[in-house]
Amino acid sequence: MIKDFTPIELGDYFGFLKSGLSRLLSQQDIGLPVLISGNIKSGRFNFDSLKYWYLNDPQGANTNNYILEKGDILLCFINSLEQIGKLAIFNGYERPCIYTTNLFRIKAKPEFDSYFLYYLLSSQLVQSEIKAITKPAVNQASFTTVEFQKIKVPFINLGKQKKIAKILSTVDNVIEQTESAIAKYQAIKQGLMHDLFTRGIDVNTGKLRPTPQEAPELYKESALGLIPKDWEVKRLCEIGEVITGSTPSTKNNKYYDGNIMFISPADISKSKLIKTTVKSITELGLSVSRQIPKNAICVVCIGSTIGKIGLTTDLCTTNQQVNSIIPHESSITDFLFYASDLFLPKQLSIEAGLQAVPIVNKSSFEKLVIPSTKKHKEAIFIGNKLNSIDQKIQTEQQALAKYQQVKAGLLQDLLTGRVEVSVV
Repeated sequence: MIKDFTPIELGDYFGFLKSGLSRLLSQQDIGLPVLISGNIKSGRFNFDSLKYWYLNDPQGANTNNYILEKGDILLCFINSLEQIGKLAIFNGYERPCIYTTNLFRIKAKPEFDSYFLYYLLSSQLVQSEIKAITKPAVNQASFTTVEFQKIKVPFINLGKQKKIAKILSTVDNVIEQTESAIAKYQAIKQGLMHDLFTRGIDVNTGKLRPTPQEAPELYKESALGLIPKDWEVKRLCEIGEVITGSTPSTKNNKYYDGNIMFISPADISKSKLIKTTVKSITELGLSVSRQIPKNAICVVCIGSTIGKIGLTTDLCTTNQQVNSIIPHESSITDFLFYASDLFLPKQLSIEAGLQAVPIVNKSSFEKLVIPSTKKHKEAIFIGNKLNSIDQKIQTEQQALAKYQQVKAGLLQDLLTGRVEVSVV
């Protein structure tokens, strides 16, 4: 199977394997925090949205049997196909935690390293086998403990396990630091967006205007709340041309698989720029589509992700779920993009209401509003200020993608023996 490694069953590494407590959990803090699959994000636990259960279980279970210890691994084995195999290693919390029924709690045998086992379970070697043994069902997929434990993996001695775990944890620390930097810049950006679009900039000093509390005479009420007195509120149809996308006939293969982006909601992420798309069209496909130029503001107006916003980076087209704004003044595109990003999502949510499939048509979309300064220099300054932070975020995101790629390759190489590990 793997050079110089003896194959064993995955279960040979396990000292303990058990699913969690099956209960209808509470949003209120009634006793014990309960970790669920939703708390596992990017291979780590997120404790922001916890659910709870009683310390003394009303149905008689001993909750002490489910309290997690440092080094325990939780792995999702019942859920949607996308969630199956998700895992994290528990490093403690401010109070005792238990776990839910769709997660396996795994402990390594004393002669094995818990952190190595976590990386082994995270590897493509094991994850691909998990996908292979997973059985889809109507509402959720799952796999059995028997098949899970029979997955073939390499036997690696404890010394090498610890060395591999140390190497990979070093990369993980860099990844975590990069994610923290991204989160910091995103928080700065959100705060700055609010200040810039509610207070504006004094073009003479390059600084924010005094707050409304400090200088109420500089502000006025508007449909969007307080804005600078010399600003105005404009409808989207006033700031640019609005184009609703369309889909070329899927029956004509000559329309697809070209080099022109065909933007759908799935292609609009948290990043500002839309650089790649899942589907593409040809020149012929573009000829029967509504063309969208570079630097157009794309807004999702149909579906569960209504309100997502991105900026085009080349000539392209979109499907009918996306409305695009082509600014009349291209030099203030960044200002208009960030104003849209801050003010449109809430308006779209209100406009769509409680429909089963949220939808805002073109005529309603054109009537939505954003704030606008009459001073061209101020608009450019605000756009540049926010764009500089986005560039820092983009740089960190590119570094993160690189580190994650390095980790994936290194994990595979270390487990397969392509990269030798020496133990002194």
